[in-house]
Amino acid sequence: MPVQFSSRLPWQGLTNRFTQQLLALRERGVPLLDLVVSNPTRALPSLYPDSLLEPLSSPEALRYEPSPQGARSARQAIADYYHRRGLHIDPDHLVLCASTSEAYSWLFQLLCNPGDVVLFPEPSYPLLPFLANLSSVAVQPYPLRFDGRFHLSVPELAAACSDRTRALVSVSPNNPTGSYLRQHEAERMLSLCAERDLALVVDEVFSDYAFADPCPQEGPRLLSCAELPSSLAQIPALRFVLSGFSKVLGLPQVKLGWILVAGPEPLRSDAQARLELIADTFLSVGTPIQLAVPQLLSARDHLFSGIQRRISDSLTILQTQLAGSAVTLLPVEGGWYAVLRLPQLVSEEEWLLRLLTEDHMIVHPGYFFDFPDEAYVVVSLLSDPADLSEGIRRLLAKVESL
Repeated sequence: MPVQFSSRLPWQGLTNRFTQQLLALRERGVPLLDLVVSNPTRALPSLYPDSLLEPLSSPEALRYEPSPQGARSARQAIADYYHRRGLHIDPDHLVLCASTSEAYSWLFQLLCNPGDVVLFPEPSYPLLPFLANLSSVAVQPYPLRFDGRFHLSVPELAAACSDRTRALVSVSPNNPTGSYLRQHEAERMLSLCAERDLALVVDEVFSDYAFADPCPQEGPRLLSCAELPSSLAQIPALRFVLSGFSKVLGLPQVKLGWILVAGPEPLRSDAQARLELIADTFLSVGTPIQLAVPQLLSARDHLFSGIQRRISDSLTILQTQLAGSAVTLLPVEGGWYAVLRLPQLVSEEEWLLRLLTEDHMIVHPGYFFDFPDEAYVVVSLLSDPADLSEGIRRLLAKVESL
């Protein structure tokens, strides 16, 4: 009898047409404009000095003193980082993990039994359903509606809840739409969680990278849920705020994330104690990175400034070249990505394939993020400015030719 594998994921996934064509072009050595680069160390190599990771070689790392919550010095340095952003958190309310992906997995294990449900936004990054399924948790999307900006539809969010719903995930700013939670939206989310005994999980990995608010008439943005305004802090909802070095420092390879546990006592303390038991089971965060946190965060201003300059320059390129064209740049509030709406001359998949095979450029399709209609493409604001400008020139030429 053959070995039986779990059904958590569709292990026999088929390669789509885009991937087949991309691999064929790369095998032939065809130069491609990559407009989806997402690793800052690749996009901005000169920003990172060779000495940056020297703190990882500290001799103190030879002593293994595991802590489920994470080293106190690391947690204090992270709390200081928030303080410099004008946010005040208790370092004792932080739990370190290896990545935001691991944070999601731990929280699904903390909050859900097999078959329970987690709500997550659409459009959004497609990793969330995979992480939930690996924890034997079901996922139920709730829509972000667009009416000039992406916003929460409270009635549809409430309708998505069921007796098996245990948590609500929000990504702010969203990936890839770049939309932040507004304070009135956060109030409705927190109130719904309090009414339905749900936990609110807020992914804030991109929260440092905010642009000017393109829609101030929609009410104030909530730039972080780490510390809430007094009117929201009174709502008795358990919440978890996620972030990490992959975006704060643009260092995904050092593998450090964190979970801030917040909410009413004693529920908050009980949740953290249980979360620390999960963390103690894995002890996945290496000693070298924990000891290096204070020194690495001392480089944050330099790294942040370089990344912010690149994404701001890229946004200016898009705004300038797309002005008055048939391609619409959707409002960008924050993050590293921009969404372009294309005229519906051909299907989204056909757009993607033509841009790849005829114009030799790589963009993400909207369906990758579960946009509800067509046609959209997503580009990275970390892209090389010359590549981005040339890519937009080719895109506009393609639109004109059609």
